[in-house]
Amino acid sequence: MYRPGPLNLITDVPGLVVGHATDERVMTGVTTVLCQGDWTGAVDVRGGGPGSRETEVLAPENFVDVIHAVVLTGGSVFGLAAADGVTAALSHQDVGLRLSPASLAIPIVPAAVLHDLTNGGDKAWGLNPPYQALGRASVAAASTTFALGAVGAGRGSKAGLIKGGIGSTSLDLGDGLMVGALVATNPVGSVLMPDGQTYWAWPFEIDKEFGGHRPSAGEPVTDPLPELGRLRAAGRLTPGANTTLAVVAVSARLTKAEAKRVAMMAQDGLARAIRPVHAPFDGDTVFALTGGTADIGEGTERLMQLSRIGSAAADCLARAIARSVYCANSPPT
Repeated sequence: MYRPGPLNLITDVPGLVVGHATDERVMTGVTTVLCQGDWTGAVDVRGGGPGSRETEVLAPENFVDVIHAVVLTGGSVFGLAAADGVTAALSHQDVGLRLSPASLAIPIVPAAVLHDLTNGGDKAWGLNPPYQALGRASVAAASTTFALGAVGAGRGSKAGLIKGGIGSTSLDLGDGLMVGALVATNPVGSVLMPDGQTYWAWPFEIDKEFGGHRPSAGEPVTDPLPELGRLRAAGRLTPGANTTLAVVAVSARLTKAEAKRVAMMAQDGLARAIRPVHAPFDGDTVFALTGGTADIGEGTERLMQLSRIGSAAADCLARAIARSVYCANSPPT
Protein backbone atom coordinates (compact mmCIF):
# COMPACT_ATOMS: atom_id res chain seq x y z
CA MET A 1 0.00 0.00 0.00
CA TYR A 2 1.31 3.43 -0.89
CA ARG A 3 1.87 5.78 2.04
CA PRO A 4 2.56 9.49 2.52
CA GLY A 5 6.09 10.59 3.26
CA PRO A 6 7.13 11.22 6.89
CA LEU A 7 5.70 14.76 6.99
CA ASN A 8 2.76 14.26 4.60
CA LEU A 9 3.76 17.61 3.09
CA ILE A 10 5.17 18.69 -0.27
CA THR A 11 8.51 19.05 1.51
CA ASP A 12 8.79 15.27 1.66
CA VAL A 13 10.11 15.82 -1.86
CA PRO A 14 13.80 16.49 -1.08
CA GLY A 15 15.09 19.94 -1.96
CA LEU A 16 11.93 21.93 -1.29
CA VAL A 17 11.09 24.24 1.61
CA VAL A 18 7.95 26.32 2.17
CA GLY A 19 7.48 29.62 3.95
CA HIS A 20 4.31 31.46 5.01
CA ALA A 21 3.90 35.14 5.82
CA THR A 22 0.50 36.19 7.18
CA ASP A 23 -0.92 39.66 7.85
CA GLU A 24 -3.78 39.23 10.32
CA ARG A 25 -4.87 42.86 10.09
CA VAL A 26 -5.29 42.71 6.33
CA MET A 27 -6.42 39.05 6.46
CA THR A 28 -4.12 38.00 3.68
CA GLY A 29 -0.77 36.36 3.16
CA VAL A 30 1.88 34.78 0.97
CA THR A 31 3.12 31.20 0.66
CA THR A 32 6.38 30.53 -1.18
CA VAL A 33 7.85 27.22 -2.31
CA LEU A 34 11.63 27.51 -2.56
CA CYS A 35 13.70 25.17 -4.71
CA GLN A 36 17.11 24.27 -3.34
CA GLY A 37 19.35 23.29 -6.23
CA ASP A 38 18.54 22.70 -9.89
CA TRP A 39 14.77 22.40 -10.56
CA THR A 40 12.63 22.46 -13.69
CA GLY A 41 9.12 23.91 -13.72
CA ALA A 42 5.95 24.06 -15.79
CA VAL A 43 2.45 25.44 -15.38
CA ASP A 44 -1.08 24.63 -16.54
CA VAL A 45 -3.95 27.14 -16.30
CA ARG A 46 -7.58 26.00 -16.55
CA GLY A 47 -9.66 28.65 -14.78
CA GLY A 48 -11.36 31.51 -16.62
CA GLY A 49 -9.93 34.37 -14.53
CA PRO A 50 -6.24 33.76 -13.71
CA GLY A 51 -3.77 36.25 -12.29
CA SER A 52 -0.11 35.38 -12.70
CA ARG A 53 3.48 36.44 -13.30
CA GLU A 54 6.42 34.78 -15.11
CA THR A 55 4.33 31.87 -16.34
CA GLU A 56 5.38 32.24 -19.99
CA VAL A 57 9.00 31.56 -19.05
CA LEU A 58 7.87 28.05 -18.06
CA ALA A 59 6.52 27.22 -21.52
CA PRO A 60 8.37 24.23 -23.01
CA GLU A 61 9.44 26.20 -26.10
CA ASN A 62 11.20 28.90 -24.05
CA PHE A 63 14.88 28.56 -23.23
CA VAL A 64 15.07 29.11 -19.45
CA ASP A 65 14.83 25.65 -17.88
CA VAL A 66 15.46 26.44 -14.22
CA ILE A 67 13.11 27.70 -11.50
CA HIS A 68 14.03 29.04 -8.07
CA ALA A 69 10.67 29.57 -6.33
CA VAL A 70 6.91 29.64 -6.83
CA VAL A 71 4.80 32.25 -5.04
CA LEU A 72 1.13 31.77 -4.15
CA THR A 73 -0.44 34.91 -2.73
CA GLY A 74 -3.60 36.69 -1.78
CA GLY A 75 -4.27 40.25 -2.80
CA SER A 76 -5.44 39.85 -6.38
CA VAL A 77 -3.30 42.01 -8.70
CA PHE A 78 -1.69 43.76 -5.73
CA GLY A 79 -0.42 40.40 -4.52
CA LEU A 80 1.84 39.98 -7.56
CA ALA A 81 4.26 42.32 -5.77
CA ALA A 82 4.99 39.44 -3.39
CA ALA A 83 7.13 37.93 -6.15
CA ASP A 84 9.17 41.17 -6.18
CA GLY A 85 9.96 40.61 -2.52
CA VAL A 86 10.87 36.96 -3.05
CA THR A 87 13.02 37.84 -6.07
CA ALA A 88 14.91 40.53 -4.16
CA ALA A 89 15.44 38.27 -1.14
CA LEU A 90 16.77 35.39 -3.24
CA SER A 91 19.04 37.62 -5.33
CA HIS A 92 20.43 39.06 -2.08
CA GLN A 93 21.26 35.46 -1.11
CA ASP A 94 23.04 35.07 -4.49
CA VAL A 95 20.36 32.69 -5.80
CA GLY A 96 19.52 32.97 -9.49
CA LEU A 97 20.80 32.95 -13.04
CA ARG A 98 23.83 34.98 -14.09
CA LEU A 99 23.94 36.27 -17.64
CA SER A 100 27.46 37.58 -17.08
CA PRO A 101 30.00 37.21 -14.26
CA ALA A 102 29.36 40.76 -13.05
CA SER A 103 25.54 40.64 -13.12
CA LEU A 104 23.20 40.35 -10.19
CA ALA A 105 21.74 36.92 -9.55
CA ILE A 106 18.40 36.74 -11.40
CA PRO A 107 15.92 34.42 -9.69
CA ILE A 108 13.13 32.89 -11.78
CA VAL A 109 10.05 33.29 -9.58
CA PRO A 110 6.63 32.60 -11.15
CA ALA A 111 3.60 33.62 -9.11
CA ALA A 112 -0.17 33.27 -9.05
CA VAL A 113 -2.73 35.24 -7.06
CA LEU A 114 -6.11 34.65 -5.49
CA HIS A 115 -8.75 37.27 -4.74
CA ASP A 116 -9.27 37.97 -1.03
CA LEU A 117 -10.05 41.71 -1.19
CA THR A 118 -13.61 41.40 0.14
CA ASN A 119 -13.00 39.25 3.21
CA GLY A 120 -13.30 42.01 5.80
CA GLY A 121 -9.61 42.72 6.41
CA ASP A 122 -8.21 46.25 6.39
CA LYS A 123 -7.36 46.95 2.76
CA ALA A 124 -6.78 50.70 3.21
CA TRP A 125 -3.09 50.42 2.35
CA GLY A 126 -2.96 53.44 0.05
CA LEU A 127 0.28 53.44 -1.93
CA ASN A 128 1.89 50.74 0.22
CA PRO A 129 0.32 47.30 -0.24
CA PRO A 130 1.92 44.78 2.14
CA TYR A 131 2.80 42.10 -0.40
CA GLN A 132 6.42 42.87 -1.23
CA ALA A 133 7.29 42.76 2.47
CA LEU A 134 5.23 39.59 2.90
CA GLY A 135 7.15 38.00 0.04
CA ARG A 136 10.48 38.73 1.74
CA ALA A 137 9.12 37.42 5.04
CA SER A 138 7.95 34.18 3.41
CA VAL A 139 11.52 33.50 2.25
CA ALA A 140 12.86 34.11 5.76
CA ALA A 141 10.27 31.70 7.20
CA ALA A 142 10.94 28.83 4.78
CA SER A 143 11.27 25.38 6.35
CA THR A 144 10.50 21.74 5.68
CA THR A 145 7.64 22.00 8.21
CA PHE A 146 4.86 24.55 7.91
CA ALA A 147 1.30 25.19 9.05
CA LEU A 148 -1.88 24.23 7.21
CA GLY A 149 -5.24 25.97 7.20
CA ALA A 150 -5.96 29.71 7.29
CA VAL A 151 -2.35 30.87 6.95
CA GLY A 152 -0.16 32.38 4.25
CA ALA A 153 -1.87 32.66 0.89
CA GLY A 154 -4.90 30.87 2.35
CA ARG A 155 -5.46 33.29 5.22
CA GLY A 156 -8.37 35.15 3.61
CA SER A 157 -9.59 32.52 1.17
CA LYS A 158 -12.98 30.80 0.93
CA ALA A 159 -14.03 27.47 -0.53
CA GLY A 160 -17.52 28.12 -1.79
CA LEU A 161 -19.22 29.44 1.34
CA ILE A 162 -16.78 28.25 4.03
CA LYS A 163 -13.18 29.01 4.90
CA GLY A 164 -10.52 27.93 2.45
CA GLY A 165 -6.84 27.64 3.29
CA ILE A 166 -3.48 26.02 2.67
CA GLY A 167 -3.22 22.24 2.33
CA SER A 168 -0.42 19.84 1.52
CA THR A 169 0.14 16.09 1.15
CA SER A 170 2.66 13.62 -0.23
CA LEU A 171 2.83 10.06 -1.55
CA ASP A 172 5.85 7.76 -1.55
CA LEU A 173 5.89 5.68 -4.75
CA GLY A 174 9.01 3.73 -3.74
CA ASP A 175 12.52 3.57 -5.21
CA GLY A 176 13.19 7.17 -4.19
CA LEU A 177 10.19 8.53 -6.10
CA MET A 178 8.24 10.99 -3.95
CA VAL A 179 5.31 13.10 -5.13
CA GLY A 180 3.82 16.01 -3.19
CA ALA A 181 1.26 18.80 -3.51
CA LEU A 182 0.57 22.16 -1.93
CA VAL A 183 -2.58 24.20 -2.53
CA ALA A 184 -4.22 27.52 -1.69
CA THR A 185 -7.94 26.78 -1.92
CA ASN A 186 -10.30 29.64 -2.84
CA PRO A 187 -12.79 28.20 -5.41
CA VAL A 188 -16.34 29.22 -6.14
CA GLY A 189 -17.22 25.52 -6.02
CA SER A 190 -17.70 23.41 -2.91
CA VAL A 191 -15.30 20.83 -1.51
CA LEU A 192 -18.16 19.16 0.39
CA MET A 193 -20.84 16.78 -0.82
CA PRO A 194 -24.52 17.72 -0.30
CA ASP A 195 -24.44 16.31 3.24
CA GLY A 196 -22.15 19.20 4.20
CA GLN A 197 -19.72 16.86 5.97
CA THR A 198 -18.14 14.52 3.43
CA TYR A 199 -15.37 15.81 1.20
CA TRP A 200 -15.63 15.05 -2.51
CA ALA A 201 -12.05 13.80 -2.20
CA TRP A 202 -12.96 11.16 0.40
CA PRO A 203 -11.99 8.10 -1.73
CA PHE A 204 -8.37 9.31 -1.79
CA GLU A 205 -8.01 10.06 1.92
CA ILE A 206 -5.19 8.40 3.88
CA ASP A 207 -5.19 7.98 7.67
CA LYS A 208 -8.16 10.30 8.27
CA GLU A 209 -6.04 13.27 7.21
CA PHE A 210 -9.20 15.32 6.67
CA GLY A 211 -11.50 13.79 9.25
CA GLY A 212 -12.32 10.36 7.87
CA HIS A 213 -15.99 11.09 7.16
CA ARG A 214 -17.68 8.78 4.65
CA PRO A 215 -20.90 9.38 2.68
CA SER A 216 -24.17 7.69 3.49
CA ALA A 217 -27.31 7.42 1.41
CA GLY A 218 -28.68 10.92 1.01
CA GLU A 219 -29.29 13.63 -1.52
CA PRO A 220 -28.63 12.70 -5.14
CA VAL A 221 -25.63 14.39 -6.72
CA THR A 222 -27.43 15.74 -9.77
CA ASP A 223 -27.50 19.53 -9.31
CA PRO A 224 -24.46 20.94 -11.17
CA LEU A 225 -24.32 24.04 -8.93
CA PRO A 226 -26.28 23.23 -5.77
CA GLU A 227 -25.31 26.39 -3.85
CA LEU A 228 -26.14 28.83 -6.66
CA GLY A 229 -28.58 30.94 -4.67
CA ARG A 230 -26.37 31.20 -1.61
CA LEU A 231 -23.28 31.93 -3.72
CA ARG A 232 -25.12 34.75 -5.49
CA ALA A 233 -26.34 36.18 -2.17
CA ALA A 234 -22.82 36.03 -0.74
CA GLY A 235 -21.36 37.90 -3.72
CA ARG A 236 -19.16 34.99 -4.74
CA LEU A 237 -20.26 34.93 -8.39
CA THR A 238 -17.80 37.54 -9.64
CA PRO A 239 -15.48 36.53 -12.49
CA GLY A 240 -11.89 36.35 -11.26
CA ALA A 241 -12.84 36.51 -7.59
CA ASN A 242 -12.16 32.83 -6.90
CA THR A 243 -9.42 30.34 -7.69
CA THR A 244 -7.41 27.33 -6.62
CA LEU A 245 -3.62 27.71 -6.83
CA ALA A 246 -1.41 24.65 -6.54
CA VAL A 247 2.12 23.33 -6.76
CA VAL A 248 2.89 19.66 -7.35
CA ALA A 249 6.41 18.26 -7.15
CA VAL A 250 8.28 15.04 -7.87
CA SER A 251 11.76 13.81 -6.97
CA ALA A 252 12.70 12.95 -10.56
CA ARG A 253 14.41 14.96 -13.26
CA LEU A 254 11.87 15.68 -16.01
CA THR A 255 12.00 17.88 -19.07
CA LYS A 256 9.84 21.01 -19.22
CA ALA A 257 7.45 19.22 -21.57
CA GLU A 258 7.16 16.26 -19.18
CA ALA A 259 6.64 18.61 -16.25
CA LYS A 260 3.88 20.32 -18.22
CA ARG A 261 2.17 16.94 -18.68
CA VAL A 262 2.35 16.34 -14.90
CA ALA A 263 0.78 19.77 -14.27
CA MET A 264 -1.99 18.96 -16.75
CA MET A 265 -2.70 15.59 -15.16
CA ALA A 266 -2.62 17.13 -11.68
CA GLN A 267 -5.51 19.40 -12.65
CA ASP A 268 -7.67 16.28 -12.36
CA GLY A 269 -7.11 16.53 -8.62
CA LEU A 270 -9.15 19.74 -8.63
CA ALA A 271 -11.98 17.95 -10.42
CA ARG A 272 -11.89 15.16 -7.82
CA ALA A 273 -12.10 17.59 -4.89
CA ILE A 274 -14.15 20.64 -6.00
CA ARG A 275 -17.56 20.91 -7.67
CA PRO A 276 -17.81 22.79 -9.98
CA VAL A 277 -14.24 23.62 -10.95
CA HIS A 278 -12.46 25.48 -13.78
CA ALA A 279 -15.43 27.85 -13.93
CA PRO A 280 -15.38 31.33 -15.49
CA PHE A 281 -15.24 32.68 -11.93
CA ASP A 282 -12.00 30.83 -11.10
CA GLY A 283 -8.37 31.21 -12.14
CA ASP A 284 -7.23 27.64 -11.42
CA THR A 285 -3.47 27.32 -11.88
CA VAL A 286 -1.19 24.33 -11.22
CA PHE A 287 2.61 24.54 -11.21
CA ALA A 288 4.77 21.42 -11.47
CA LEU A 289 8.31 21.24 -10.04
CA THR A 290 10.71 18.43 -10.88
CA GLY A 291 14.12 17.72 -9.45
CA GLY A 292 16.12 15.07 -7.66
CA THR A 293 17.76 11.83 -8.60
CA ALA A 294 14.99 9.23 -8.99
CA ASP A 295 15.43 7.36 -12.29
CA ILE A 296 12.27 6.80 -14.34
CA GLY A 297 13.95 5.08 -17.27
CA GLU A 298 13.55 5.68 -20.99
CA GLY A 299 11.13 4.86 -23.81
CA THR A 300 7.88 3.13 -22.88
CA GLU A 301 9.03 2.67 -19.28
CA ARG A 302 9.52 6.43 -18.95
CA LEU A 303 6.06 7.15 -20.33
CA MET A 304 4.53 4.64 -17.91
CA GLN A 305 6.33 6.22 -14.96
CA LEU A 306 5.35 9.70 -16.12
CA SER A 307 1.71 8.56 -16.19
CA ARG A 308 2.09 7.15 -12.68
CA ILE A 309 3.61 10.41 -11.42
CA GLY A 310 0.86 12.52 -12.97
CA SER A 311 -1.86 10.32 -11.49
CA ALA A 312 -0.21 10.44 -8.06
CA ALA A 313 0.07 14.23 -8.33
CA ALA A 314 -3.67 14.46 -9.01
CA ASP A 315 -4.44 12.25 -6.01
CA CYS A 316 -2.12 14.28 -3.76
CA LEU A 317 -3.72 17.51 -4.92
CA ALA A 318 -7.25 16.23 -4.27
CA ARG A 319 -6.20 15.23 -0.76
CA ALA A 320 -4.44 18.57 -0.19
CA ILE A 321 -7.56 20.53 -1.18
CA ALA A 322 -9.74 18.65 1.32
CA ARG A 323 -7.03 18.93 3.96
CA SER A 324 -6.75 22.71 3.45
CA VAL A 325 -10.44 23.24 4.21
CA TYR A 326 -10.49 20.69 7.01
CA CYS A 327 -7.58 22.41 8.76
CA ALA A 328 -8.99 25.90 8.18
CA ASN A 329 -12.35 24.98 9.71
CA SER A 330 -11.25 22.69 12.55
CA PRO A 331 -10.79 23.97 16.12
CA PRO A 332 -7.10 24.52 16.95
CA THR A 333 -5.47 21.69 18.87
